[in-house]
Amino acid sequence: MKEISFIKPQGMDSLGRKLALVVFIVIMVTGLTAGYLVTVYQEQVLLNLQQDAIKLNTLRYSSHLTASLIEKQKKALVANKIVERALSKVKLDAKPDIAVAADGTIRAQDEYSAAFIENTSFYTRRTAGLMEQTGLLWQQLGPLMTEDFYNYYFISKDRFMRSSPVSWALEINADHGFDVEQFFRPVMPENNPERIAKWTELYFDSIIKQWLISLVVPVYVDDEFIGVTGADMLLQDILDNLPVLQNKLQNGQVFLFDGKGQIIGDRYQRLPTGLAMSTLFTGVDGMTPALKSYAKQVALQTKEKGIVPNNLLPELLIYTAAIGPIDWHLSIYISKDEVLARLTDDRLGLISVFIVVALLVSLIILLIIYQMVLKRLSRLTSVIYTFSRGELSQIELDDKSDEIGVLNRTFKSMAEKISTLLIGLNAKVTEKELAEQSTRKLSKAVSFLSSGIVITDSNLKIEYINPFLIHILNCQMALDNKQYLSELFAKEMHHLHEEIAYALTERQHWRGDILLHYFGEKCWMSLAIAPIRDDKGVISNYVCAMQDISFIKQSQIEMEQLAYYDVLTGLANRCYFREQLRKAIAMSQRGYYNFALLYFDLDEFKRINDTLGHDAGDELLKEVSRRLTSRLRAEDTIARLGGDEFAVILAAITDRNQASIIARSLQQAFAEPVKLGQHEVSISASIGITIAPEDAANEELLLKHADLAMYEAKARGRNTFHFFSPDLNEAAEERLLIENQLREAIKHNQFILYYQPKMDLRDNCLVGYEALIRWLRPDNTLVPPIRFIGVAESTGLIVQIGEWIIWEACRFLARQHSKGHLVTLAINLSVRQFKDQSLPEVVERIIQRTGVDAKYLSFEITESMLMGDTDAAISQLNQLKRLGVSLSIDDFGTGYSSLSYLKRFPVDELKIDRSFVCDIPDNRNDMNIVAAIIAMAQKMNLQVVAEGVETAEQVEFLRKNACYYVQGYYFSMPLAEQELACLNFAIKQ
Repeated sequence: MKEISFIKPQGMDSLGRKLALVVFIVIMVTGLTAGYLVTVYQEQVLLNLQQDAIKLNTLRYSSHLTASLIEKQKKALVANKIVERALSKVKLDAKPDIAVAADGTIRAQDEYSAAFIENTSFYTRRTAGLMEQTGLLWQQLGPLMTEDFYNYYFISKDRFMRSSPVSWALEINADHGFDVEQFFRPVMPENNPERIAKWTELYFDSIIKQWLISLVVPVYVDDEFIGVTGADMLLQDILDNLPVLQNKLQNGQVFLFDGKGQIIGDRYQRLPTGLAMSTLFTGVDGMTPALKSYAKQVALQTKEKGIVPNNLLPELLIYTAAIGPIDWHLSIYISKDEVLARLTDDRLGLISVFIVVALLVSLIILLIIYQMVLKRLSRLTSVIYTFSRGELSQIELDDKSDEIGVLNRTFKSMAEKISTLLIGLNAKVTEKELAEQSTRKLSKAVSFLSSGIVITDSNLKIEYINPFLIHILNCQMALDNKQYLSELFAKEMHHLHEEIAYALTERQHWRGDILLHYFGEKCWMSLAIAPIRDDKGVISNYVCAMQDISFIKQSQIEMEQLAYYDVLTGLANRCYFREQLRKAIAMSQRGYYNFALLYFDLDEFKRINDTLGHDAGDELLKEVSRRLTSRLRAEDTIARLGGDEFAVILAAITDRNQASIIARSLQQAFAEPVKLGQHEVSISASIGITIAPEDAANEELLLKHADLAMYEAKARGRNTFHFFSPDLNEAAEERLLIENQLREAIKHNQFILYYQPKMDLRDNCLVGYEALIRWLRPDNTLVPPIRFIGVAESTGLIVQIGEWIIWEACRFLARQHSKGHLVTLAINLSVRQFKDQSLPEVVERIIQRTGVDAKYLSFEITESMLMGDTDAAISQLNQLKRLGVSLSIDDFGTGYSSLSYLKRFPVDELKIDRSFVCDIPDNRNDMNIVAAIIAMAQKMNLQVVAEGVETAEQVEFLRKNACYYVQGYYFSMPLAEQELACLNFAIKQ
């Protein structure tokens, strides 16, 4: 072997030092460069994060302030409509006395508000009516509006003002001119032909010594400009509610500026005071010139381009958002230097770390080069020889302390490491074989798994589908063609593809329920998608695990059907209907659309149920539901609320005409009779309609209004529909008021009887009376029966009132008889009173206790009371007849009784309704009808009495046709007992 030559040690040391110096310089430069780049990147990241935080907070706070202003504006507009409606009812027939102040003004106040009129020359019937009407109105509106506004007021063009709270109207100067004020002039007709609400500019109010902004709305009554309603917001309140920034924005600043670029200020701004009334806001000091210029530029460019620019101040991190509906902007800013100042200590520390690390690395490399590299060169030939033979274990290395000994030990160590590496490599090969075996086992497990498994690439293209899912969906083609995962989704689920892609991009996983359908059956699956990453952490595939939940979904559907749908008809039930109604109200309040609520029940359903049975009633309800469903649109909601009550929500109704068309269509659904077994029955429905949010925006109010409208439709003859109007609500409230007052009236005996004389035309003698009830209130006002009898009948109070009438009438009859006046007395019975099984016992007890002769007592019953259950009616009449009293059919000819029934009733008298008598002799038909009734009564041996006789011609006609008993104003109106003595008629003995 050729002898190996070695480099001298001195030469080796010199080469090592030069190499170490180069390495040291390279590492130091690299470390410093890396440190600098890291700090620059860190600054940019921090600035971007800070800018995003400023933008997010600006948008959040501006959105919150905008939403608050819009809610307040909605509330002010609703209040304005209430004021317009109230002022349309102002009475102009009164001008009460008032007190004039020392300065010539007229001022008044109550607990809720104060009123102001400039001087007595403006105090007219109109302003007097306004003062009275608004005083009552502000008792309700004042507390409600001052929850959201500092002040709420009405100012008329006649220089009348009503405000709440009271301070403003009480402290205003006598010569104050409203028509030039910021809160009046902008909405005058010449300045506001569109009649819309407007926000004023910021101005100073010298009375309350505050800067404020007002929302003013014109008031029109019958198309005449009456004045304005206004609601004030204090600027100081707006500034106080500006956010205090914390955490990452703890040094950020928030300020407002208007559409002219004038700085309004921040929450710490001190506003100027002591200015004249209505002084306009001109901005505040305290902001830097750069920010003032920025506000001007943003305001200008926003008006010109319609967008808010946010790149005008490079030295600041700033973001601005517009505030609607007022022309203001909200800005949050922070100095870039202030943000970057936080990195100073971190930057110095980072650079120091890089320097220290570079120094240590250089020293280590220098040591290694010095201690090992030069010595290894001396054994280069031996290394080549050893590697060429591959006999590393047979190398003989000496342990001398010179360079050769060091190099020998080094290569011995390297040989050991290579041996260890080979052992490790063999171990890895073994480990790989075990992993492949495990993978094969897992693949078989997945193949036979009773759950669906799909593996896709990173773009969700299918690469594997396990046999279970292929069998269910018959989707082998999707695997062969490497289709996208979304191809397995049912059509109604395709919208989820974008949601899944977005979720995987943002969170790398997705979980949810999905309906699958390819060529096989449709099935619901619980789908979970998770990523599979390669050795570098990059997503290479996705695994999709699916669990069949079709049974669970079917169970949910069945539970929802039981919870939200009527078992009999399949329509929505009351619970589901209420939920849909709340959703419709929420949508209408957001301004998406109006809707109509229809509330109706079937006419005479109870009669059909009672006569044909409940099974027939159920079949009728099913048929009604089918007919209604066929007439409605898919977007409408129909529900059965219980019994024969139904309700419909008509979506997207723009006007009442559209609702009327649908209501008529629903009524046409009932036109054809329904066959129930061997019977055919005709049906109809009474429908009440209310429009939302026009009539109300409250669930309970809408249902109440629809119910009132339905009862009004019933009252108008049934088989019709009726829209809700405020009059119905007022009528319902009046009915409730009357009901409460009736209970007090019964308790305190506030009723009296009036008596209508009954005359005999043969000798013009008085033969009897008809008892008529009147209600005398504690304030001495007399309430006629037409106002309270209906309420008493519907509430059942008529039974108590009717018993009192019988007692009082019998006492009156006893007093007349004791005077020798053997007159008769007729008493009207109500429907409830007549159907009360205890009526004969009550009448018998009263007759016995008062001692009257029953043959002078007559009870009047209307035709409609005798229909329906005629057998029960005849039984009740016979029990009364047994007591010896007479029975009379009142208002004969206006009902629907038949002669076959009439001959079965044990009655003694017919009373011809005044509607037939009043047109005699002008109406030939009425004359023929009256003559026919008289003739029929005579043939049936019934006494006949004519009501409503008011003229001599009527008296003569009745006398010629042998109707001798009459009542009417021609002879006398109903009188109190003490007034009967003034009658100039002889009493038949």
